[in-house]
Amino acid sequence: MTRNDLNKWFMYHEIHKLKRFGFSNARIARYLVMNPRTVSKYLSMSEEGYEQYLLQVCQKEKKLDPYESFVTNKLTLYPDTSAAQIHDWLKEHHPSFQDVSPRTVYNFVMHVRQKHNIPIVHGMREYFPVEELPYGEQAQVDFGEYNMRCPNGTRKKVRFFAMVLSRSRMKFVYFIDTPFTAQTVVQAHEKAFEFFNGIPKTLVYDQDKTMIVDENLGDIILTSMFKQYTKSRNFKLHFCRKSDPESKGKIENVIQYVKKNFLYNRLYHDMETLNLQSMGWLERTANYLPHNNTKKAPYTEFLIEQPYLLPYIPLITELKEIKMYYVRKNNVIAYKSNFYSVPEGTYQEGITQANVIEKDNVINIYSPKQELIGSHELSKLKGQTIINTNHKRDTSKSIDKMINETVRCFSDEPLARDYLNRIRKKLPRYTRDNVHAIFKTLKDVRQETADKTLLFCIKNDLLNGNEFKQALFVLDEEASAISPDIKLLNKSDLLKASEEPLKSNIDDYENIMNP
Repeated sequence: MTRNDLNKWFMYHEIHKLKRFGFSNARIARYLVMNPRTVSKYLSMSEEGYEQYLLQVCQKEKKLDPYESFVTNKLTLYPDTSAAQIHDWLKEHHPSFQDVSPRTVYNFVMHVRQKHNIPIVHGMREYFPVEELPYGEQAQVDFGEYNMRCPNGTRKKVRFFAMVLSRSRMKFVYFIDTPFTAQTVVQAHEKAFEFFNGIPKTLVYDQDKTMIVDENLGDIILTSMFKQYTKSRNFKLHFCRKSDPESKGKIENVIQYVKKNFLYNRLYHDMETLNLQSMGWLERTANYLPHNNTKKAPYTEFLIEQPYLLPYIPLITELKEIKMYYVRKNNVIAYKSNFYSVPEGTYQEGITQANVIEKDNVINIYSPKQELIGSHELSKLKGQTIINTNHKRDTSKSIDKMINETVRCFSDEPLARDYLNRIRKKLPRYTRDNVHAIFKTLKDVRQETADKTLLFCIKNDLLNGNEFKQALFVLDEEASAISPDIKLLNKSDLLKASEEPLKSNIDDYENIMNP
């Protein structure tokens, strides 16, 4: 009798038992999630009648009976073939195969297996014993989580980081009460290396999102924080393939060991207490008792392995996690429920990210190469789109054109260009404003005065358009205060110089005044 037959008999007796308890047919149907007419039919049958009914159902002609020999041959040759694969083969080899549901094919395949005694054979992965690695060569890392009981009856979810040295099986565990981030993963590594007083040459990981952004056919793309950390530590990285826990079986066993031996039925009080308790457990149990495979105590083996580890020196500088924000197609980034613009053309499909640093209610937006690409005042509202007008167009070309026009106002153009480029380097966000102020100041100014002003500003390191304007005004006033040279008259005017002006007779005035 198959399991399916047993289930049917259990259902039959359960219906009759509920009926004997006084349940109505409708209530039995609701309880067993059945059709009320099916309940009535089963109640009307005796055990002998129900057995005959089951035999008739088994002998009932099936839709796929014409394909029984085909399915039997395939299952005999390939016992591990799934019903879905049989369904595809039926459609491939029989163009006139009728359209039936996958469930119908599955039931028929199971019927053929039962009838011809063809059990399901699951594909097995072959395993071979692995030779012990050299001392100090490798450690395996993984993460786990567990719902602990609290004294008040509630539950508390804790997460933990575990590392085990592959040769000695020396273990380390570190607990936190929040999801792991790249920064807390780095902190956990440092605590583990401090615990071992050394660093293994290679660390084996699962493909965890706190350490890996993506994988491209084996090319691992690390998160910026973890990549920065690995550069400061001299160990190799090995990431297992996805869905392949067997590649790091040692740490998988440690995760289960922590859950079933240390955490099981342990009460949670606080994180500090839990980490202190875990250190005690490691000392008296996990690293003290002999390992099932090696038959040696991990701590005893660790005393041999420790000198082979790379030297551990605590990190002096604190690593800061850099959070990257994706640049959207319309050249904005989302930050604290608002959208802030970046220069047009910043977006490049699928690869552009930006780093945001907030300080004094101002956000500065940097490229992955830490180049400043935008700056905005932080909005206190939500759902706003803040756009810098300079971001609507590419101003680099117009600035270059303006610089070219400005340097022509000086006699030493290379010197003038160098001066303006120094302003551009010092004040990249305000280059346009400063160059425009200088160009406007030089309008209708003698080139001699412009050159003197340029030399004065370079000598005194005045890298500002307004300061250039003030310096030019002072120098131009000094030039105006100098007396101009006396110019001789032209030859045509020499005759006029010898002419005597007409003189009036004084007596004429006396006669007028005294008639």
